Amino acid sequence: MNSNITNEGLILACSAIGAGIAMIAGVGPGIGQGIAAGYGASAVGRNPGAKGDVTSTMLLGQAVAETTGLYGLVIALLLFYANPLLNRFLKL
Repeated sequence: MNSNITNEGLILACSAIGAGIAMIAGVGPGIGQGIAAGYGASAVGRNPGAKGDVTSTMLLGQAVAETTGLYGLVIALLLFYANPLLNRFLKL
């Protein structure tokens, strides 16, 4: 069996698969932020006087949760466009 897969093609294919897997990291923060916003709205509904405290705490938590999704996006963009693996392994 003779396959015509080159080293460059294999690295690019694996990089695309890795970028897709890295973008799965956006699912968790999306779910977590939706849950946090729901609980924040519920808390403000129960105690409207605490709106400022609830909102600021919720937004801080959502900003921290979003960093996971942003890290996944950065990794995916590196694999697609910068592709540090390509130059390293083709020199071997």
